[in-house]
Amino acid sequence: MVERLLSFVGRPFLNLYDSVEKFGTFILFQLTLFKLYPHVLKRPKILLTQIEVIGFGCMGVVTLTALFTGMVEAIQLYSGLHQFGVDNFIGYTIFLSITKELGPVFASLMLISRSISAMAAELGTMRVSEQIDAIDILGVNSKEYLITPRIVATVISLPLLVIWFDFIAISAAYLISTHVLGINPNAYQETLSRLGEFNDILTGVIKAAVFGFIVSSIGSYIGYHTAGGARGVGESTIYAVVYSAVAIFVANYFLSSLFLYLDW
Repeated sequence: MVERLLSFVGRPFLNLYDSVEKFGTFILFQLTLFKLYPHVLKRPKILLTQIEVIGFGCMGVVTLTALFTGMVEAIQLYSGLHQFGVDNFIGYTIFLSITKELGPVFASLMLISRSISAMAAELGTMRVSEQIDAIDILGVNSKEYLITPRIVATVISLPLLVIWFDFIAISAAYLISTHVLGINPNAYQETLSRLGEFNDILTGVIKAAVFGFIVSSIGSYIGYHTAGGARGVGESTIYAVVYSAVAIFVANYFLSSLFLYLDW
């Protein structure tokens, strides 16, 4: 009975220690990659291939998500703003929320579900099938060959996806607002052009670059360190998606707080 009680009390502390240890290992692993990033340009074909796979592979799902996000937000904001007679501000409100928050977060989540999961599964399969070991035996740095191009490609691709997301979502919201909800197009555009700022778009793009680095670092790390055969590949894919999604929301809070402090 005493042993069970001690086990129950001590297990959370052991789990916490294990989590801290794993996080420290992850940070140390990322630090070893920094000296390898300049070498990415030595293999431009690999980088462009990863941009195509990671970035362009998400265009479809990002477009659909942006389209319906813009339409839904227009309807929901109209139902609230119409009660106070400030329908004309719906354009700026949608612009601000999409460019600074919804665009970076939603595009990142779509990239996680489409590309980061595939990244973890691909690297995990290469690990359990000993392909990564074979690359190292041949004298090629597997981190330089497999990981850094994926991280750089994601950092480049995600901001572009966010810009595309913003364009589609704002356009969809405009069409719904003016053609379905009956808002004056001239007043909509005038309010948006008067209050909208380039910094709002830049905030989302900066967030996207940071999010791209975070999710690709997590996905590649988990996939690279996969063990346990086919079951391990499945678990790595799950962990990569879950950890990346949670990291996005945590990072979004801190970045939003930072931009608020900087008055962006």
